[in-house]
Amino acid sequence: MDMGTFTIGRIAGIRIRLSWSFFAVFLLVVWALAENVFPERNANLSDATYVAMGLIGGLLFFGSVLVHELGHALRARREGLEVDGITLWLLGGVAAFKGDYPGPWSELRVAAAGPAVSLVVGVAGVALGELLHLPAAVDGVVTWLGFTNLLLLAFNLLPAAPLDGGRILRAVLWGLRGDKAWATRISTGAGRGFGALMAGTGIVLVLATGSLGGLWLAVLGWFLAGSATSEARQQRALNALSGLHVSDVMVFNPITVDGGMSIGEFVDSVVGHRHFTTYPVVQGGHVSGLLPFRRLAAVPRDQWDSVTLAERMVPLAEVPVVDERDDLTDAIREVASGDLKRALVTDGALITGLFSITDVADVIDRELARERRS
Repeated sequence: MDMGTFTIGRIAGIRIRLSWSFFAVFLLVVWALAENVFPERNANLSDATYVAMGLIGGLLFFGSVLVHELGHALRARREGLEVDGITLWLLGGVAAFKGDYPGPWSELRVAAAGPAVSLVVGVAGVALGELLHLPAAVDGVVTWLGFTNLLLLAFNLLPAAPLDGGRILRAVLWGLRGDKAWATRISTGAGRGFGALMAGTGIVLVLATGSLGGLWLAVLGWFLAGSATSEARQQRALNALSGLHVSDVMVFNPITVDGGMSIGEFVDSVVGHRHFTTYPVVQGGHVSGLLPFRRLAAVPRDQWDSVTLAERMVPLAEVPVVDERDDLTDAIREVASGDLKRALVTDGALITGLFSITDVADVIDRELARERRS
């Protein structure tokens, strides 16, 4: 389980997670619907009815967010990408993929799939509310859900990364010019611009009217600008790693330790002379796991002579393994998704070294520094 999230189930084999921040925003949405939105739109109903409408409206709203992300995820799967999962959190939802798009039009199809789902939900909600004679409470929830999805669709289609409109813009520019890095700079620049404009407008509204909506607009703008900046940095890092392989950054022939060694023996004979953050553990002439040094901290000092390294290591079955010839960006995605942030490196059946995210960061820093100098 990732930090701050937990899995609630799977849909079509795709793991669905909730962030703890989701509950805060869910309660806020329910409160706003029950206290303000529905009483203004649907007068003369009981307080209990408004609470029920708020709960149902909140559940349906986040259900529509989930369906939107499922649209992205299912389309991505058809494009050959591995779907890591969907997370619902403070600002809605996000679908995470492993690997990169095989081409610009693939990204375009994935980016457009979510808005297409939201369009269907929005139009269906408005149509049901207009065409059917529903009870007042049901009509209020259905109509609100339809209009809300259409409003969010319009916002999400702004040509600003990381919104879907920004993804679509990048895909189109990438396809027309054949330069993904340039397309990313344009779309993320638009994201920072829209984000700054939204944040500034929200702050003005808060100062002028004390509007809660202005505060929310400022938060959204801040998030949009920050996410666009992070995405631009990520693309620059990927550019710096272009053409590199695991063998270019790995540590060859790392210091190994015997799994039968006690922690006390390890500290006395190894750590003082050759201190590293991680050691491959060998048993019977074969690597059997990895020992992150931090895993020893939980063992009381008076037990160091009775606890072996094999008891504290991460078993080999739980350790990521990459090949020397693997593309570096693919290896990063493989390792970054786990807690170790490291992998054993193989050359065929032979284990030849260690691969660490920290080593990659050093390479990125050097490449970016060289890029700035040139």
